[in-house]
Amino acid sequence: MNAPLTPALPIIHLLSSGGFYGAERMLLDHCLATPGQHQVLFIDAPPELIARFRDAGVDCRGCSGLSQLLRHLRQRRDERPLVNTHNFKGLLFGWVGATLWRLPLVITQHGFTARSRKQRFYTWLSLQLCRTASVDRVVCVAESIAVLHRRASVRAQKLQVIPNGLPAATALLQRTADHQRWLAGYVGRLSSEKGPDLFLDALIPLCRQHPELHAVMLGDGPERETLLARISAAGLLDRIQLPGYQNDMCAWWTKLDALVISSRTEGTPMILLEAMQAGVPVVAFGVGGIPDVIEDRHNGLLAEPADSAALARQINALLGEPLLARQLTDNARRTQLDRYDLSSLAERWSQLYIRTAREARA
Repeated sequence: MNAPLTPALPIIHLLSSGGFYGAERMLLDHCLATPGQHQVLFIDAPPELIARFRDAGVDCRGCSGLSQLLRHLRQRRDERPLVNTHNFKGLLFGWVGATLWRLPLVITQHGFTARSRKQRFYTWLSLQLCRTASVDRVVCVAESIAVLHRRASVRAQKLQVIPNGLPAATALLQRTADHQRWLAGYVGRLSSEKGPDLFLDALIPLCRQHPELHAVMLGDGPERETLLARISAAGLLDRIQLPGYQNDMCAWWTKLDALVISSRTEGTPMILLEAMQAGVPVVAFGVGGIPDVIEDRHNGLLAEPADSAALARQINALLGEPLLARQLTDNARRTQLDRYDLSSLAERWSQLYIRTAREARA
């Protein structure tokens, strides 16, 4: 007689989000790849984001606030679900719910943005909550994030670094040849932490030097109008364009000659891994988890954080050395496949979930 199947571990993810960005992409892929009975509770999220997860086959729903979330956790507490939180509000609400109903709690730290007083307070409080007994595991997507937790005296036994990963590519993208222009791309929210102003600091002088150089800034955010005004003042509206937020990057990967990551702060950016998989060379500031992934002039080009002149020099190197781009992309594809493949990382997550749930029951 066959042994009965072990029921899948119930896992409830908590995420407060305004759109589909890096953490959301990571979470969607994670739910589809990692064994377990995943449910995502979105805190004050737009309906189209919830629909995107639901259309992909993920059990999800919206919660309008802490009281609704606590009611949901109370209804499911007899199942002893494991709670996995993402970002500050998810962490805060999850900590309250897990403490109240004595549920196992995993915190996923995607990174911190500490440029304002409020954001610095959120960072401090996040680190303090991670020290408490209610938190069983803290998973950091980059070693640089784990370092912050160690400095805040979060116990080493709680900490684990599991970088982001990508599912296997369904097909190798073929670049659309355009010998009339060379296209640099910025992909991300148009807000200070992502450094769109630093991107323009590098690209505007380069566009003046190289008539074939064009740029696109793919994304939306609070700095859009300021960026447009600056591009207009430089007389480059026909060379540096802002097409807005993109639901699908596939078409752009075939057009871009380089992805430029000008962020002031990062974890392990999903867009970095996507470019590596797609065969688009990467030029980036060496912030957060990016130096964990990119080795300068091996599988990408790095510049000192916030040094736009150095970033421009690296972009210029790609412009002047066509063979370098091929070497970088070949090595980058191997790096992504060897170290940032979702199937192998999902197994690490699965073992962490099982171990955490087992210890919580002991």
